[in-house]
Amino acid sequence: MPETIEMTLGEAIREALAEELSRDPAVFIMGEDVGRAGGIFMVTKGLYEEFGKDRVMDTPIEEAGIVGLAVGAAMTGMRPIVELMFTDFLPLAMEQLVNQAAKMHYMTAGQVKVPMVLRATLGTGRGAAAQHSQSLHALVAHIPGLKVVMPSTPYDAKGLLKAAIRDDNPVIFLEHKMCYNTVKGPVPTKEYLLPLGVADVKREGQDVTLVAISRMVHVALAAAETLARDGISAEVVDPRTIRPLDKATILKSAMKTGRAVVIDEGHLSFGVTAEIAALIADEAFDYLDAPVKRLAAMDTPVPMAPILEVATIPNEQQVVATVKALFGRRY
Repeated sequence: MPETIEMTLGEAIREALAEELSRDPAVFIMGEDVGRAGGIFMVTKGLYEEFGKDRVMDTPIEEAGIVGLAVGAAMTGMRPIVELMFTDFLPLAMEQLVNQAAKMHYMTAGQVKVPMVLRATLGTGRGAAAQHSQSLHALVAHIPGLKVVMPSTPYDAKGLLKAAIRDDNPVIFLEHKMCYNTVKGPVPTKEYLLPLGVADVKREGQDVTLVAISRMVHVALAAAETLARDGISAEVVDPRTIRPLDKATILKSAMKTGRAVVIDEGHLSFGVTAEIAALIADEAFDYLDAPVKRLAAMDTPVPMAPILEVATIPNEQQVVATVKALFGRRY
């Protein structure tokens, strides 16, 4: 048997789900169309047939009710995995997430745990317009008691999802819909878990740090290739989880390179880029040779027209131009 196998991100997530369903009878999946239909992006395809209707359950279109059921099930010892089709629907379940899942452990002095995972897709790329294209991860990352995971590769997706399912805390696991079939990579054939709260340096560099989230990791890597041809060595850091955030890895990179750009598909204002930029400015200021820069989605609802949709989010050319500006006339 080979040590690794090439998978898409969607295939890696499905394999993680299947392995955890097989390993632990307390694990079950529920959500809209996750059963017979195999999920809106076919990530759960075949799990209904393999594990049955009591382990892979279709639910009514009622996000607050689905998450509420999951919170209750988790409190009684089960390990539910909820799928919401889009992060755009997170606001419908915020009461259950913010005031129940995130707080129950603390309000009971540790007597109650809520070991549940909520999976949802995010991001632009399908022309799905304002109500099905948002990246609302900053909403849940703001809430103490919730963990927020955002993988960018199949390897990360599988290892992080298995760890999230086994975690005793509520975990929000966010998957970029455009990465399911387009992002491929090697995944170990042996079982492995990746710890939550540990970043990964996707590319080493010396001149500038690019901290990128989810699909923006691939934008940053493409920009790093272009910058290398112009003599600029870019390091790409993927936090992988934004709560807890691996501050040490981000700061170590920024201190090494002296320059940093933070890239995210969430909105620019009051978002993840602001949090990470503030971290670097506060704790690595003496090492910086230029101000920390941010690239994020425009502060506007996502347009439906593809040409306008693309214009609202960061791209490789913007990253390259932003980095070059940090060096002034040197390049």
